[in-house]
Amino acid sequence: MNIKAETRKNILNKLTSLYSNEKSEKILNNILHLIKKYKSKLQIIKNTNNEWISERDVYLITYGDTIKEENKKPLKTLKSFLNKYIKGIINNIHILPFYPYSSDDGFSVIDFFKVNSDVGTWKNIKNISKNFKLMFDAIINHISSESKWFQEYLHGNLDYSSFFIEVDPAVDLSIVTRPRALPLLTKFNTSTGEKYIWTTFSKDQIDLNYKNQKVFLKIIELLLFYVIKGAKTIRLDAIGLLWKEIGTTCIHLSQTHNVIQLFRIILDLFCPGTILITETNVPHKENISYFGNGINEAHMVYQFSFPPLVLNAFQTEDSRHLSKWAKSIFPVSKKTGYFNFLSSHDGIGLMPVKDILSEKEIEQMCKRTKENGGQVSYKANSDGTESPYELNINYFNALSNPDEKQEIKIKKIISAHAILLSFIGVPAIYIHNLLGSSNYKEGVKITGRYRTINREKLNKESLYKELADKKSIRNIIFNKICSIIELRKKEKAFHPNAMQKVVSSGNKIFSFIRISCDKKEFIFTFYNITNKPQNIKCALKKYILDEEIKLTDLISGQMHIVKDHIFKTGLKPYQFMWLKISNK
Repeated sequence: MNIKAETRKNILNKLTSLYSNEKSEKILNNILHLIKKYKSKLQIIKNTNNEWISERDVYLITYGDTIKEENKKPLKTLKSFLNKYIKGIINNIHILPFYPYSSDDGFSVIDFFKVNSDVGTWKNIKNISKNFKLMFDAIINHISSESKWFQEYLHGNLDYSSFFIEVDPAVDLSIVTRPRALPLLTKFNTSTGEKYIWTTFSKDQIDLNYKNQKVFLKIIELLLFYVIKGAKTIRLDAIGLLWKEIGTTCIHLSQTHNVIQLFRIILDLFCPGTILITETNVPHKENISYFGNGINEAHMVYQFSFPPLVLNAFQTEDSRHLSKWAKSIFPVSKKTGYFNFLSSHDGIGLMPVKDILSEKEIEQMCKRTKENGGQVSYKANSDGTESPYELNINYFNALSNPDEKQEIKIKKIISAHAILLSFIGVPAIYIHNLLGSSNYKEGVKITGRYRTINREKLNKESLYKELADKKSIRNIIFNKICSIIELRKKEKAFHPNAMQKVVSSGNKIFSFIRISCDKKEFIFTFYNITNKPQNIKCALKKYILDEEIKLTDLISGQMHIVKDHIFKTGLKPYQFMWLKISNK
């Protein structure tokens, strides 16, 4: 396969920084061979709008077996649910790990190249991809202890001799960043004796050794394989921890960034338009480093500060922290975007806001979580102490007080999702949020894992019955969020790369303006984050020149006349407005 001289040089330079001059040319030839091998199996879907992403793109996050029915593979059930309720509303589906696994609800993968037979087949995945763009997980920091790769290593197969990281337990690893309060090294019996192996997340999740070019090439092959199997977006799980160098924190290393940049170049060669998204649950400044220079690394990064800051605003009825942070969020380039979410299969991460919220404020969030039926997970610090790492709770319950009326609880979750759907970036909605689920406490008792609280498996028949009941919480939340999605999709001002400016409206209101990329359309958003009516008096002179304009609330259809650049109105508890003006 022939490639441009500049691209070849770029790849070789990055490979040399990871390996050596002697190895780089051979590794490149192997990469080109893999591209040629898989290219014949690639089905190109033409992009009709010439945009990598737009205001019409919304992601739904779900496990392949979140919805179950008797005597049917869950992926078939998922397909029927998506076609019945989601088609035409949400166009991107993130199916959480659907591979054979041994623990961690799919994140300890036994075989990267197979579909878990309990949930379905590759044919089922292909059938879903006919109506939706799919996101696959590339869980490539580690692999299951039950995988062939690790078992071959244990039994002395030389082909796998350096696939994993052996470390003398006497070595000082105290400065290594730890996402878990578990041992970093795990002892295993191998064909050559006892070895201590690097296991960042658990003794069942064995970290891969990217210093071995064979591992790197295996993962390149995996990414190409995922694309031919229907992945439009590839999520790089826990990617910030990929490269290990003893004596460093082993997070966000330059080698890790070079690996991701190589992924980007190779996927651009193989299938232009494939989207890479990095999952790094870290403070904002570190997180956005994965955009690279704006065109050479991740297309999207998870906006991990977003969920806890929105939650903090509603819990405290104070928007100061959310507003201050939002002022720092702006488009990085035309080829990058933020991946926004309120909830996911994991908990609500606290590390991204450790420099935004005080320890006392984080402690208060932890207290509220426990009061609302949730739990708190902790991480180990280098000094031997532990710190809160994430809140394990359904977002509906996290927002609500137990003694609140159901009507108020629903208003909160709807308002929070309206913020999500209007904020700069690409919105992703977890299926249990969309379906109005609550804490699954019974599941936590069964598994003994806090994260199960937000991973309930739903019976299809019961779910459909509730969705058909116009008075049910599921019906109300589902239909309201879907109606807001439909409004979003029509507005150019909500393009992921459209400009956003925070509007000063007092601490009880969260407000910002979105300006379309062509600067012809404007939408002002106002959110009452409190349980009391709030009055708004907002000067718009810096945003609009006309002394008298008309603003239409896209949510209610109500029209407002603005004279002398001063907008005045009142908002009911948890009410929000999307006010549109146009320069036609």
